[in-house]
Amino acid sequence: MKDRIKLIMDNEQLTPSAFADKLQLGRAVISHILNGRNNPSLDVVTRILSKMDYINPDWLLTGDGSMYKSEARQEKINTTAPVSVYTNVNQPDLFSQNEISKPADKPDPEYRKEIVVEKATNVSEDVINQTIVYQKVPERKVTKIIIYYSDNTFETFNTDNKPL
Repeated sequence: MKDRIKLIMDNEQLTPSAFADKLQLGRAVISHILNGRNNPSLDVVTRILSKMDYINPDWLLTGDGSMYKSEARQEKINTTAPVSVYTNVNQPDLFSQNEISKPADKPDPEYRKEIVVEKATNVSEDVINQTIVYQKVPERKVTKIIIYYSDNTFETFNTDNKPL
């Protein structure tokens, strides 16, 4: 599908960033698809088909049929679009040469066996009554207050409230 997306971009004369902007996708999404890091998601495919409603969905998904839904659209694109540097005019296109391989038979996924958890039996624990004794914290009293002034002087007050 990556090659078909590249072919759409070539025929539409779009750079990967312009293609991403047209589909309202992040540029990294298209970059990852074109570099083969990620396969196109369902969101990408649906955006291509909704924004470019002239693209044949069968062709996009499987490679069957022509790229465009109507032959008139295909002729218009072929007459206005320059030949891509990736295609050779003397060779048939890539999709007519190769069969699309069917997906390999996948083994059925293993389902884990359900584990039955028995209900916990009521475990009676002996209730222990304990008396908690709080220790009293010794009372704190102010014994001295020091006031510093901006002219670098200070006053000290003791608990008897008389300046020293």
